[in-house]
Amino acid sequence: MTMSFNKNQIRSIVTVVVIFAVYNVLSFVLPFKHTGIFWIGYSFGLVSLIVSLMIFALAFGKDGTAKSRFYGFPIARIGVLYSAAQVPLSFLTMALAGMAGIPLWPFVLVFILILGAAVLGTVATDATRDEIVRQDIKLAKDVSVIRALRSLGNSLVAQCADDGAKKELKKLSDMLNYCDPVSNDATVAAETELKAVMEELQRAMVDNDDTSVVPLCKKAEAILAERNRLCKLNK
Repeated sequence: MTMSFNKNQIRSIVTVVVIFAVYNVLSFVLPFKHTGIFWIGYSFGLVSLIVSLMIFALAFGKDGTAKSRFYGFPIARIGVLYSAAQVPLSFLTMALAGMAGIPLWPFVLVFILILGAAVLGTVATDATRDEIVRQDIKLAKDVSVIRALRSLGNSLVAQCADDGAKKELKKLSDMLNYCDPVSNDATVAAETELKAVMEELQRAMVDNDDTSVVPLCKKAEAILAERNRLCKLNK
């Protein structure tokens, strides 16, 4: 079984390998003394790169949708900020490794606090991303009924040849186009009734029953007006 990678994945892998290589080369080529403070600084710098990589994977690999990846940028930013803060501090710590009498605990404490802030920030931002995506999906469902009726209304106007019927259909279509498209529990019954009347209109058009079009349009307009009233009341 062979593994295949796209160009973005290859670029990401190469970037990660280069960053890790540069960090390790600098850490061991520069004349740092390999004391306990050095290893604390080095280890937390390495942890920051690994954690940042995990944050990037969470930001852009959790969901395949473009919208979810777009919402992942604030999450990825936390990973960038974490590494941007930790890596310079790690090199500073490694540079201090040759100085005698420097205690380890202040470095460990600061680095753990930075790591904790990055983790908590990532969790909170990811939860916010999930809620935004959930609300987007809910909104798409909430507007689907009116969008479908708008499409049907516009189609009926285009198909109608009778001037009087066409004028009334245009009025109904305009009402649909300019009404609040977001449905709620209070509007469900009215929208169901409106959909049934619109389907009657469609059948009348197919049967060339122009005399039924105007009364059905007026009925639909009355139902839509009531639906809009309920929609406003329940905002």
